[in-house]
Amino acid sequence: MWQSSPPGSVYDYIRLASFSLGADGLVEQWSRRAEELFGLTARQVVGRDPVEVFVPERHRGDGHRQVAEILDGKEWTGLVPFRMPDAPGAAGDTRGAQGIAEIYVMPSETPEGERGALCLVVDVTDLRRIETDLAASQAIFGQSPFGFLLFGTDLTVQRTNRRFASVFGGTVDDHRGRTVHDYLAAPEAERVHTALARVLETGESITDIQITGTEPGSTERRHWSVNLYRVHSGSGRPVGVAGLATDVTRRQRAAREAADARRNLALLNEAGARIGNSLDLETTARELLDVAVPGFCDLASVDLYQGLLTGDEAPPGVTDGSAELRRVAFASAVSDAPLAMPGCVGPGEDPAEITVGSVHRYPSGTPCAKALRTGRARAVSGDDGELVHSTLAVPMVAHDTVIGLVQFSRTKGSEPFGERDRALATELASRAAVCMDNARLYRREHERALILQRSLLPPGDPEAAGLDIACRYLPGNTATEVGGDWFDVIELPGHRTALVVGDVMGRGLRAAVAMGELRTAVRTLALLDLEPAEVLSALDEIARGLGTPSGAQQASRAAHKSREADLSEVYLATCVYAVYDPVTRRCTFANAGHLPPVVVEPGEEPLLLDVPPGMPLGVGGEPFEEVEVELSEGSLLALYTDGLVESREHPLDEGLRDFRTALSGPVRPLEDVCDHVLTTLDTRHGEDDIALLMARIQGLPAEAVGDWRLPREPRSVGRARELARAQLQSWDLEELVDTTELLVSELVTNALRYGEGEVRLRLLRDRTLVCEVWDAGLVQPRRRRARDTDEGGRGLQLVGLLSAAWGARRTPRGKTVWFELALPDGESPEAAELSVEQLLSMY
Repeated sequence: MWQSSPPGSVYDYIRLASFSLGADGLVEQWSRRAEELFGLTARQVVGRDPVEVFVPERHRGDGHRQVAEILDGKEWTGLVPFRMPDAPGAAGDTRGAQGIAEIYVMPSETPEGERGALCLVVDVTDLRRIETDLAASQAIFGQSPFGFLLFGTDLTVQRTNRRFASVFGGTVDDHRGRTVHDYLAAPEAERVHTALARVLETGESITDIQITGTEPGSTERRHWSVNLYRVHSGSGRPVGVAGLATDVTRRQRAAREAADARRNLALLNEAGARIGNSLDLETTARELLDVAVPGFCDLASVDLYQGLLTGDEAPPGVTDGSAELRRVAFASAVSDAPLAMPGCVGPGEDPAEITVGSVHRYPSGTPCAKALRTGRARAVSGDDGELVHSTLAVPMVAHDTVIGLVQFSRTKGSEPFGERDRALATELASRAAVCMDNARLYRREHERALILQRSLLPPGDPEAAGLDIACRYLPGNTATEVGGDWFDVIELPGHRTALVVGDVMGRGLRAAVAMGELRTAVRTLALLDLEPAEVLSALDEIARGLGTPSGAQQASRAAHKSREADLSEVYLATCVYAVYDPVTRRCTFANAGHLPPVVVEPGEEPLLLDVPPGMPLGVGGEPFEEVEVELSEGSLLALYTDGLVESREHPLDEGLRDFRTALSGPVRPLEDVCDHVLTTLDTRHGEDDIALLMARIQGLPAEAVGDWRLPREPRSVGRARELARAQLQSWDLEELVDTTELLVSELVTNALRYGEGEVRLRLLRDRTLVCEVWDAGLVQPRRRRARDTDEGGRGLQLVGLLSAAWGARRTPRGKTVWFELALPDGESPEAAELSVEQLLSMY
């Protein structure tokens, strides 16, 4: 039975071709392999003299003689130089690229007695490469001083070298067919097996895997460093995973002994440098664990009294050890380790239930409760079946007050804690406790200020159609984390986006409060879909009103003159407001005394946009101007506050120059660009707040936009439905066709009935589906409640009921009415159709 070549065939490694000669000595048949080797098709070769085609001119005489002998019935094998006809040399030109082929010629004869020859050709270059590869392989397997294994695709050993066999016994052939489980204990074997499978699947090498085990007949623990990489056949097919192992036992033992000798002093020095750099309790707890794990123990946790964290004025003091605690930090160098020692929980309780953030109690009879009650460290030993075999429960004592508990644990394979370890653990816990007690005094003010600031800034990772956005906020007051700078990303109808950056003069809580009021006003004005200049004009009026006393204050203006001056300063602000349209990639800017935006076009140097600066908000009396800019795909837009580019020791011009320099260079992810800017610039953090809003332009692709103009005639309604249906079908949005057709019909009908001029229909697909109907009329649509006897008046009601959102906005030449639909998320079409039918029954 004929079969195709199996995987790993010799033909993966050598190039083999065949052709035949007729009785006239000309090429009679030409195989596909010959086409690949020589670069010529059968049409180009069949019927031609092979000597004239392939043999260099100086060897053609010998070639003709050999062909004549072959046709006389003589077999021939030898090396023949040949010229590649598709190389630079043309026919008859001996300057083309040459090679050496080994040819085996077998004379043939037809039933009619005509003689010919069958020729088999092998590229000698491939044979030489195989010889070199075999020599290299022999050097690895026979001469390498390192252990070497080759695993097949089934992850069984296919071959080892002598060095490996000398360590694990037997001959090289004895190891064939074994797995890592034959050499290592179960946990180590599973870890290595997983690594082998990952390398075989992904092709990504893994270096320096540390493996621990024992040699046959020995109980001494050995350590090996193993590198794994995938190997391939000549055709590129994965054939297994190779592993190179080096014995590093002596090196690890010497390093461990040296590290143990210096550990205590190094840990204390590290604790002094790292613990207490923050006024946050949880951060201080994590700093303690960062020092302890894995340098001192394998896993550790910090529990603080719940009363301390909730802001009780009185410290918890010494209790019976069973008061409520909260787990504030946990660290582990062991993936499957428990979160609490079994000896420190009550009967029937699961240690895994004590997670970071959970509130729990330690029963009074447990070692942890005793440590809390006495203020002294307690040692706890684990049972034989437990992963954790040694634990120190160390109370955190600050100014003779116990505020919490630290547990340091070591797993099997690590040495149990000794007396020196207990003294070191007590010192570490004591240092952290003093820092936490100081942080407690600032926690309440800090939390209140942080809640205020977070409520005034947009949520993290804002999204917008056609924009990749990244932002940063750094308050000038690092203690309270509040300030007067702000930024915002506001979604507008038609997949447009408003980008806002502002700066209220002043610092601290008062500036933050003013900023919050202005930001709320900006969002309200933006949702009215006003032009950028109109938004700033209205915001200017609001800012002046916020800084003006009223009522009883006006009656006592003289008595509160200084306070009025303070309010005027607080509510004086700068702001830049931009609206981006992803369909046209146009961005409209309006500025109120703010620094100009920076634009980085692809392949160009950063540029400060020429936007009229305008007057700051709250000054009044001056109109605001707009500038429209078309941005290229992939452009970078940066809005920022002056804290980024200016300080007392850093002039504005120099800061702007450095900012543009930081934005130069290769294209990077936007988050990396933000980090690079903040780490590169000399921001003098602490002098002023910093807000940075960056957006990379990613306009909607042409295939995501459907745009049509319809004449002002009744049949345009049907035409609009047809266009909408065809566009949604091309987007594979059949589930939305019925609803969209209905709503498009309503809006186009209204545009024809109440609007002016031609009608424009536009569909946009991004995260949602947006439909816009434009006309030249200025009258805005108004939704009303139709009576039972009315023949109309339900169109906008239907739009409001069936769409996710709808609205209308003015345009320079009329108005736009729009609605938005969510993209299908798996809801069955039948359910959607039923919903439409139910609503239609109301119409």
